[in-house]
Amino acid sequence: MDHWHLLTKHGRVLVCIARDPRMRLRDIAETVEITERSAYAIVGELAAAGYIVKKRDGRRNRYVIQGHLPVPDLGRSSLTIGEALEMFLPAQPRGA
Repeated sequence: MDHWHLLTKHGRVLVCIARDPRMRLRDIAETVEITERSAYAIVGELAAAGYIVKKRDGRRNRYVIQGHLPVPDLGRSSLTIGEALEMFLPAQPRGA
């Protein structure tokens, strides 16, 4: 295997946003190794599907992940987006 990813591009974008809700599209694209145009499209698709909400924060966007929504395509699983993202993010120290 030359190069593969455990998560889809959409999943990787969600992880980026979970790490830094104010991350610019340019930075998301660089982190996920996709074009800015693809990052823009993916963020738009996630927003249209209701998984993220874009909010204006000064001159930038801030993204709010709707963690209570179910992970798509898992059949009858009750796993939420928030629970899935917790698996890919470092644990927060107590009191943080």
